[in-house]
Amino acid sequence: MPLPQHGSGFNGFLSNAILSLFFTLSGRIVRLMATTTRDAIEELLQTYGETGGINYLAAAASLPSRLSIEAACTELMSLMFPGFRSEALVSSEDLADTTRIRVRHLHARFKTEICRSLGKIPPDQATEAKAEEVLAEFFKQLPSVRRMLWTDIDAAYEGDPAATTYEEIILAYPSLEAIAIYRMAHLLYGKVPLIPRIMTEWAHSRTGIDIHPGAQIGSHFFIDHGTGVVVGETAQIGSHVKLYQGVSFIARSLGAGQALRGKKRHPTIEDGVCIYAGTTIMGGDTVIGANSTIGANVFLTKSVPPHSLVYYEEKEVRVVPKRKHEPANAGDEFQK
Repeated sequence: MPLPQHGSGFNGFLSNAILSLFFTLSGRIVRLMATTTRDAIEELLQTYGETGGINYLAAAASLPSRLSIEAACTELMSLMFPGFRSEALVSSEDLADTTRIRVRHLHARFKTEICRSLGKIPPDQATEAKAEEVLAEFFKQLPSVRRMLWTDIDAAYEGDPAATTYEEIILAYPSLEAIAIYRMAHLLYGKVPLIPRIMTEWAHSRTGIDIHPGAQIGSHFFIDHGTGVVVGETAQIGSHVKLYQGVSFIARSLGAGQALRGKKRHPTIEDGVCIYAGTTIMGGDTVIGANSTIGANVFLTKSVPPHSLVYYEEKEVRVVPKRKHEPANAGDEFQK
């Protein structure tokens, strides 16, 4: 195809030469990019079949869908708090039909994902029977979970002077969402793989509160503010326990790796304990006695008897007047 003319003489010749060079270089760049992309795709495809990783067709295709489980979590929150976590009901007369529809949808969704988590897609009769057994027990226990959640709401209202109504707690408190999803995931823990952990990690990503589905937590549980709280798999927490942000219940050492699986690695917190912000409590043999108070920023690796007050005696904090002159350099800027 002839190049467009941009004048005559030397100027026209120069313009055509520049355009020709431009089109030549552009074509080479496009071909190079196509080759590089094609090579990258081929190499990526090779990694799918390498040992030690996940082969897409053989393994990932039979894993439960994270998106589907996350959608189920949203529906479960609506089931626990109808009209609060979804579209408001037109009237209370709609509640029965709406609840039956939600349960049917959740049953169908969870059955597919449980069969996937058990590694059987399409499922055989034994897998379907196992999924139905798990789901029957799960839905049977949901009323008890909802009653337990009302104790958590009570604890939040009684324990937080900033709470104005129960409705505010249900609608806006991240701790309630994290606790609710934990309590429902706990029903599935040990019965099916993967799904309980996906559920609590969904809540973790939304709230900043990381509660392992294997933890055991009693009634009237409240986490004030909540961001950065970590509750490990084998932690045991009694009733009427209150935590603040940044509290962690963790293992003392993970150097033994998988050898620690199934062993008590996280602390036990007895009834009526209050733990303030930034505190870390470590170890499976560490017990915080009932009705104790643990102050902020404490690092505990040993047990505490009941009715104890534990606090960190910090270094002296100095308060001095600001300097009157302008800072001599950037290092003095904080004194302004």
